[in-house]
Amino acid sequence: MDLSKPTKDRLRVASLQYFIRPVQTFEQFRDQVDALVETAGDYDCDLLVFPEYFTVQLLTLGNVKRPIREQIRDLAKQVPAFIAMMSELAKRKHIYVVAGSIPVLDENTGKLFNTSFFFGRGGDYGVQEKLHMTRFETEDWGVASGSGLKIFETEFGRMAITICYDVEFPEIARAAARAGAHILLVPSCTDDRQGLLRVRYCAHARAIENQMYVVTSHTVGSIPMVPAVSLNYGQAAILTPSDFAFSRDGILAEGNPNQEMMVIGELNLQTILDTKTTGTVLPLYDSRNTTEILATSETIYL
Repeated sequence: MDLSKPTKDRLRVASLQYFIRPVQTFEQFRDQVDALVETAGDYDCDLLVFPEYFTVQLLTLGNVKRPIREQIRDLAKQVPAFIAMMSELAKRKHIYVVAGSIPVLDENTGKLFNTSFFFGRGGDYGVQEKLHMTRFETEDWGVASGSGLKIFETEFGRMAITICYDVEFPEIARAAARAGAHILLVPSCTDDRQGLLRVRYCAHARAIENQMYVVTSHTVGSIPMVPAVSLNYGQAAILTPSDFAFSRDGILAEGNPNQEMMVIGELNLQTILDTKTTGTVLPLYDSRNTTEILATSETIYL
């Protein structure tokens, strides 16, 4: 098992409860994002996580009375400006940034993908597409499922991204852990308490079963004129395995639900590596192959 030894022992991470609101110009959107990156930098954070679809603010720059599928495709036209903005901010503050997500249009297939851009300190970036679509994404917005898990190599070791609904599928995080990732980043957008708790409970399960840190970020606030994100219910958190070396209840930090705020915590990277071999239990090491279990299963009729 590759534990991906990081070159630094501690990582200070900031996760956002990002307040979405209508904007009148792209510059107004940029000012809000810029201020948050500046704040994270002022707190000496090494990594800042934005939530899924925080970019829907930009829909209010167009005609919100049009069919939502047309609006989402227009939002994808903002991708070049969005990349340039986030790249410049990450480079200026010398900070890693998970830039939530934005719809990206594949010119070859005409398909839209819900895509997260992960920016390095120098402004370079990699991408992770959302692999599982929620019903409103496929039925209302026409967003397609992506393919392929990406592992991001950083000075703090390996990380992976599961966008919102993706965290509810254990095999993705397990694959990332098997590839040496010890931090899972979960940009999310949920509209009610049930949706938030689906993400939150599954995120904490991923932390325990894979012995990794999990960082969730959420949208809060509302844009009443935009379907599917007219309401938001969010609570950002930094979650840990449940063992003696970590915080009580396995919660390193969490926000107050539905308030605009930044949640900050410091991750001890040596601790997360040590627990994979010295923990009270070793669920990542002890896990069985699913195919093997199914092959030896039997049905008992009572």
